[in-house]
Amino acid sequence: MTSVSHEHPHAPASDRPDLLAALAVDLTALDYTVGAVAELLGPAAHEALSRDQTVPALLATRAAADGGDPARAALAAVVRFFLLARPLGRAALDAALPALGAEGLLRLRLAEEADDAGLLAAAADLRPYEWDGAAGATRMWVASDLAAHQRPGVLRTDHVLGIGQASATLVQATARRPVARALDLGTGCGIQAFHLLEHAGHVVATDVSERALAFARFNLLLNAGALGIDPDRPEERFELRRGSLLEPVAGERFDLVVSNPPFVITPRARDEQAEDQFTYRDGGLPGDELVAGLVAGVGAVLAEGGTAQMLANWEIPEGSPWDERVRGWVPEGLDAWVLEREEASPEQYAETWLADASQQRDPGAYEAAYAAYLDDFASRGTTGIGFGMVWLRRPGPGQARLGRFEALTHPLEQPIGPHWAAAVERADWLAARGAVEPGPGRGAAIAGERLVVADDVTEERHQRPGAEHPGVILVRQGAGFRRTSLLSTELAGFVSACDGDLTAGQIAAALAGLLGRDDDGFRDRLLDEAATLILEGFLLPATPAEPEEKA
Repeated sequence: MTSVSHEHPHAPASDRPDLLAALAVDLTALDYTVGAVAELLGPAAHEALSRDQTVPALLATRAAADGGDPARAALAAVVRFFLLARPLGRAALDAALPALGAEGLLRLRLAEEADDAGLLAAAADLRPYEWDGAAGATRMWVASDLAAHQRPGVLRTDHVLGIGQASATLVQATARRPVARALDLGTGCGIQAFHLLEHAGHVVATDVSERALAFARFNLLLNAGALGIDPDRPEERFELRRGSLLEPVAGERFDLVVSNPPFVITPRARDEQAEDQFTYRDGGLPGDELVAGLVAGVGAVLAEGGTAQMLANWEIPEGSPWDERVRGWVPEGLDAWVLEREEASPEQYAETWLADASQQRDPGAYEAAYAAYLDDFASRGTTGIGFGMVWLRRPGPGQARLGRFEALTHPLEQPIGPHWAAAVERADWLAARGAVEPGPGRGAAIAGERLVVADDVTEERHQRPGAEHPGVILVRQGAGFRRTSLLSTELAGFVSACDGDLTAGQIAAALAGLLGRDDDGFRDRLLDEAATLILEGFLLPATPAEPEEKA
């Protein structure tokens, strides 16, 4: 399958490389970066804008425009135009963007004629974006549709979302490694593809929306230099395909798949049409069937050792544990690690997604839609909706078989992706020794290993006043998943002795002798618990000592 242009009359144009280059020159000259915009607005106004409150930023840009500094005035004009969606005259835009000019904005479909004669209005949100990667800071600009706080009325159903909380969550959660081929399933404006290009040789990005693909192509080509793309041969690095879920890549294999799919659970109407659905969030299937199908089917496009990470919602039937349905989605032969990050009631869920599309602006429609959500959930006996992150893998030789389903609702260190990758590596390390699953023989498998306490781990002891010994001993992680584990006195003693000098078996034997416990069951249980602490990151294999140089 070959790439196509993916031009769309109601999306930015990507078929004018000369104009894209001129825009990049202007934005670079303006220093239109995250840091420069934050400095221009000031901390309070910048923070308010992150909450979609524009008035403080309007005041700050007005002050910058009147401050007598031409460079700050030009940056303020671009911020007002693209981030605050305030119309500007052609002369102001020509001055701020001299290489492209107002006419170039119109030709790129980034601007349109405003109602007021002589003014132009932004036709898209264009904002700076950056991240720190392996090669240093990557700075770029991302176009998407204007959001609810930038335009009146309900969002269009083919709305192309910008860099929202969900997409940022997936960026931070992805366990990254160099790969040959990666898939961004449901690319939207292209945010996941941008990050994949940093460590993947080739990226395929798919979406059901032709308009979303047009935004993604514009963004990829506007930032060709930062993303290592040759504008004359973009197909060498990325390919855009239109289609639903896995259909555009059927029969292919990828080393890494990421997806922020349209996972929102939306009530179905008997007479609804595809154009009635918000394509950026609604997959058109009842309940959580879209996510269930994706989890069940993504293994078909994973290479051996390949991984998939996605965001998901799932329904929780009354009286059932949150993970019961999700476990049933994972096919035999795939590893799974699912983190539930939060749960919502049907009422909370309805309010969240009705507000997301500004549907509260039509009171009559809002009431009907709210009632439809509640009726839909009640029809399936759903009393809760979970949100979380799904990691899947087609394991290769020597890799662990994982089936972890856990609710972690406390704050995690971000980005969590590197810690997730390290956790999987520890599981594979244990698997190579036959020590992943708890049970007989697990302890013996690590008895010859030397262990150390992870640098971020601290210990807490709690005891009643006057008590001789603590009643509660906890170890806590200050980084990564930030887990807390309750230790027995014996296990606390084991952990305290893990400094890399003695093997785990020697420490267990010493504790058995000290406590008068010479039974094998004591040592086996202690080492079995230690293996769990390795899996969760409290204990780590000691780094082998470097051989001494001979004189």
